[in-house]
Amino acid sequence: MKARQVSGDADERRFILVLDQQEEAFAAINEFAKREKILGGSLTALGAFSRATVGWFDFDTRTYRRIAVDEQCEVLSAVGDIAEGDDGGPSAHIHAVLGLSDGSTRGGHFLEGIVHPTLEVMLVETPAHLRRRKRPELGIALIDLSV
Repeated sequence: MKARQVSGDADERRFILVLDQQEEAFAAINEFAKREKILGGSLTALGAFSRATVGWFDFDTRTYRRIAVDEQCEVLSAVGDIAEGDDGGPSAHIHAVLGLSDGSTRGGHFLEGIVHPTLEVMLVETPAHLRRRKRPELGIALIDLSV
């Protein structure tokens, strides 16, 4: 991955990340946020994957139904946020819409994607520290504005 801070100061930084071929995107984004100590931010991304997995949250089982995309696909849209997770580190929450060769799409909660040939991520750190907390009654972690 190549990364550059393009603007900002200690309170609000803006980065462009360009991921390399074969990088796993979700892990790379989380690792970058950890390295830069980003505990609040938003992101958008576009590019392509050789394969990816998105998920659909099933409230009955409280798990993600994995939707495998086992072919080259375009990242038509990826949007998300970064907040502090229960472990104290950055926790990315990203949704993606992936375009397939026949023009159809797959989308959902972004779980993983192998970059091919690139993924360009625009990441904006917020001055506010965000905290994501597990909501046992829902089975998911959501940003908690009461902290």
